[in-house]
This record gives sequence, structure tokens and C-alpha cells, in this order.
Amino acid sequence: MELKTTARRMVEEATAGIESVPVEEALALVHDPSVQFVDIRDVRELDREGMIPGACHAPRGMLEFWVDPESPYHREVFASGRKFILYCAAAARSALATKTLQDMGFGPVAQLTGGFAAWKEAGGDVVERPRKS
Repeated sequence: MELKTTARRMVEEATAGIESVPVEEALALVHDPSVQFVDIRDVRELDREGMIPGACHAPRGMLEFWVDPESPYHREVFASGRKFILYCAAAARSALATKTLQDMGFGPVAQLTGGFAAWKEAGGDVVERPRKS
């Protein structure tokens, strides 16, 4: 079977049309109250590797529904008016997700260049995923 496009090409096209925040800049924004980091990785990745302090978890499969105020799944964090910086493991899923949210008219939204791998490599703080009590 031949595809019309590839996942790699989709990520390249998405990345070309979105804002990407370099990890050095992101490190300085982690405690900025006007910025919300959003971890879109699978919960098993969070359990295995941790996450950026203060980030909220929004699984990639639910993100559009959580952002949309007309959706029954809407989450208030996405109505905060903050700048949202999405990240995944290596900035592929987050590029696609950022482009999708941008296409929805949601923003300001960007992705973390290099994803969580770049964050860790740069010495960024990592915390365990918060547990519901």
C-alpha cells in the first residue's frame, strides 16, 4: 500500500507552520505563571520518565476535545488565557498537536523544540506524575 503522505512528512509540514520554543527559552519559562506546559505523551511514558514541573497532562487522543469549550470533555485549564507549550518525547506528536490546535483557532500555542528528551538533556527539572487521591 502506498500512502499519499508519510508521518515524517506530516511532522515536517506541521513544524514549518508552528512556533517552536527552544529548550533554553523553555527552561526560563517553566515557572512563568503566564505559560502552561502541556505533556501530551501516553501516561505510561509519564510514569516511566516523569514530566516537566507544573505541566498538565493532556493525552494526545483527547487534546482537541479538552481544548474545545463546546465539548463535554472541555478542561478549564485550556480557558486560562495562558500561552501553551506542548511537548512529547521528541517533538513529533507535539508538532502535529500544535498544528491541529492552531488550525482550531486555539492559542497562543507552541511546541517544545526537541521535546522531553531535549528538556532532560539540557538539565531541566523532572518530577513524578501527580497521582489522583
